[in-house]
Amino acid sequence: MLHTNWTASPDHDTPQSARAAAYPDHHPVHSAEGLTAGGNLAYIQLGDQTYTLRITRAGKLILTK
Repeated sequence: MLHTNWTASPDHDTPQSARAAAYPDHHPVHSAEGLTAGGNLAYIQLGDQTYTLRITRAGKLILTK
């Protein structure tokens, strides 16, 4: 299971307190580029289902079953 915490964020220029203020509910924040390992495609499993996360050329995210 992939989990990214506040300190592992690839956005090193944003202070940790600013990131925490942007997400005050403290849910995990994941970089789409991190999930796709710098590419444009990742597979996400939930139970016995596998979903495809795709980053389009326009920079949009598409999640499909």
